[in-house]
Amino acid sequence: MELVDSLVRTGLITETQLSQAESRGGDVLAQLVQAGAVDHQTALKAMAQEIGVEYIDLREASVDLSLLDSFPQKIIYRQVLFPVSRDNGTIVIATADPLNFYPLDEISAATGLAVEPVLAERSEIAKLIKNHLGVGGETIEGLIEQKIDEGVELLSEIETDGSELSEMAQEASVVRLVNEILLEAVESRTSDVHIESQQDGIVIRNRIDGILHTQPLPPEINHFRAAIISRLKIMAKLNIAEKRLPQDGRIKIRVKGREVDVRMSVIPMIHGESLVMRILDKGAMKFELKSLGMSPETYDEFSKLIEIPHGIILVTGPTGSGKTTTLYSSLIEINDPTTKIITTEDPVEYQLPGINQIQVHPKIGLTFAHSLRSILRHDPDVVLVGEIRDLETAENAIQASLTGHLVFSTLHTNDAAGAFTRMGDMGVEPFLVASTVEAIMAQRLVRRLCNSCRQAVDPKPENLPSDFPLEKLTGQPIYKSVGCRECRNVGYRGRVGIYELLVTTNDLRQMAHDRASTWEIKKAAMAAGMKTLRDDGWLKVIQGVTSVEEVQRMTKGDRRS
Repeated sequence: MELVDSLVRTGLITETQLSQAESRGGDVLAQLVQAGAVDHQTALKAMAQEIGVEYIDLREASVDLSLLDSFPQKIIYRQVLFPVSRDNGTIVIATADPLNFYPLDEISAATGLAVEPVLAERSEIAKLIKNHLGVGGETIEGLIEQKIDEGVELLSEIETDGSELSEMAQEASVVRLVNEILLEAVESRTSDVHIESQQDGIVIRNRIDGILHTQPLPPEINHFRAAIISRLKIMAKLNIAEKRLPQDGRIKIRVKGREVDVRMSVIPMIHGESLVMRILDKGAMKFELKSLGMSPETYDEFSKLIEIPHGIILVTGPTGSGKTTTLYSSLIEINDPTTKIITTEDPVEYQLPGINQIQVHPKIGLTFAHSLRSILRHDPDVVLVGEIRDLETAENAIQASLTGHLVFSTLHTNDAAGAFTRMGDMGVEPFLVASTVEAIMAQRLVRRLCNSCRQAVDPKPENLPSDFPLEKLTGQPIYKSVGCRECRNVGYRGRVGIYELLVTTNDLRQMAHDRASTWEIKKAAMAAGMKTLRDDGWLKVIQGVTSVEEVQRMTKGDRRS
């Protein structure tokens, strides 16, 4: 409060604004910033000047990490501060509360050095602690006397069997540690959390933008391995005593006001159980067809296709290539009160307002094929089938399209042309495929270059793949990844789709009817103007959205003859 009072003395805020912020409770400075009364960085600089200390921006500062080797880590966790540098007998400490002299005296006594405090943002100090000392370190140090409030709220009741293992999983320190793992995953835009039991202990890896990143962990976390896994199994309503068979469950949580759905898979490995959690952050998802990254030409063509009265539109690609997002965005684009849309999915990943969604249950016989037969008696206009996996589902989808319905679905093929061959391999008659499939969209996700650190490079022909369209460059540079604090030194932040849209022309229908090969169909489609995945990838390189290396990682070159 003394620090915040200095904002009144310097005239940055009024007494009234301070009183209003205090009445709302919580962090007063955060309330002032949120209300627009003062800019966060401006406020901190003014505070620092008022009390006679230096303000430091940890995002830009050079931090001497070697100081951690001889620094008391308990103080770091307990007081949320971080050693920055040392000059002979003086150590510079970043703190959010330089007027709290007790921890500074404690550091001086522990290190035998004079302490010089500098004011820094608490959130930036916390990031340094997490990045260099590991997720959950403060819990391992036994700081369970602090209030357990990590911004993670479980949206269902916990049920335990009263066993010793379940009681251990409910201890405050374990609950806090698991909450921090989930919070870190959501805040870092993780799609999957891998908690792996290995010979040397537990390993946590987060898949961010399609790439796995190992989380730094304190070695003491291995003592909590069984408790962490048990806690997560309890949250997912799984049997914690069953350690021999795979189990699947679901956790619903609220993280800082956003609902997050967690799908969990537990599989016994030779060194113990390993978990994978799929994070579905409902609050962060926006299903807008325009924002997916399609080129204007592809978007215009696809927008017309999703409004046709009947036929089949397929979206293809491997797991995690964004097929569901494309389909959901398409449904939302055409959804209105005059259109009845029904989906059958496994699982229903996101609930869409105004759209009727069915969760399939193969164990009780509610398969894609069975649910699709029932859907057709429910008077739909548009049907989405989560995936065409077998002949029965394919035949039902074709029947739906032939009876005047627009059908969306997915297939696992490498490119758009491969969908014709894939359905033929399932046993579908070629003339049925040729007459009902209106378009196939193949897609992949490539990582976006971080705008804060991407670096321009001169596009020299000898440094580029042979199929790169140099003629489309008009003097502008292309970019490569570098890495900075904003992107966690990865060089990329977020992902964007690359697309290959094959529209079924009369010539292609004839080729599908005649069982032409995938390559012959693709070559004919390219001759008719189809842009391949590789073509769309190069376009995004030229636009500065992604890098050459990223397109090479996700696509292979196209034969043109």
